[in-house]
Amino acid sequence: MTFENLGAGALDYYPCRYGKSKLLFRGPKRKLDRPYLAVLGGTETYGRFNASPYPALLEERLGFPAVNLGCVNAGLDVFCGEQTVIDICTEAHLTVVEMTGAQNLSNRFYAVHPRRNDRFLRASNLLKTIYREVDFTEINFTRHLLKVLWEASADKFAMVEAELKEAWLGRMKRMIARLEGKVVLLWMADHAPGAPSAYAPQDPDPLFIDREMVEALRPFVRGIAEVVVEQAEIVQGRAGLIHSEVEAPVAAEMLGILAHEKAAAALEEVIAPLL
Repeated sequence: MTFENLGAGALDYYPCRYGKSKLLFRGPKRKLDRPYLAVLGGTETYGRFNASPYPALLEERLGFPAVNLGCVNAGLDVFCGEQTVIDICTEAHLTVVEMTGAQNLSNRFYAVHPRRNDRFLRASNLLKTIYREVDFTEINFTRHLLKVLWEASADKFAMVEAELKEAWLGRMKRMIARLEGKVVLLWMADHAPGAPSAYAPQDPDPLFIDREMVEALRPFVRGIAEVVVEQAEIVQGRAGLIHSEVEAPVAAEMLGILAHEKAAAALEEVIAPLL
């Protein structure tokens, strides 16, 4: 059962599709026959449990249509593999790209589901050779996979982390190039991008993305909006989320409505001069 069905009683997302894409986006479906902004991202961009996610708030602030192309649990692979999405973004005035974690994309060590990028599909022969002691058959999610690999060997894990960072940066650059650089990046988290640090299983998203990686993309985009949400703002903002009782544990992982208000304000500052 998908979360769209689980959440139907609490908040209607009006899920819709564009073109030939199999992806479900947040609706209502928008017409693309006039100038618009495209917004790519994961669960926060989709606005799970949020009546007014930041793409909608940004549209209100700018008076300029913003098409929400966020997908739940999406990583870069979702968007890079969907020509319909790339076409919509190519035709947009600008595309906002929420920076998602590096764990949810296929790489030399493992493959993820093409649409639900948090789902681990299989380990490569290379990873199986390096981690002969690990049984991959009971692992279904990327976070679980990384925890298992890290606990098995921190030294070996350094190779996995380096591969994920390199794959993320390379894929981001390719996607930005396909969009002809008409891109504004969004950092939206409970912390600022910092210096590289040792991995821990409880690390927050966007996982593995550090300041050096963010700055490496700056020359190729129109701007970068940084949003850091304080813990008190997260707690307060979660009170404004709309969800059923069964969804409460998942809602407790969201950044909350204040984060989206801050994101819309930060993006307005970057994008307004570009319209």
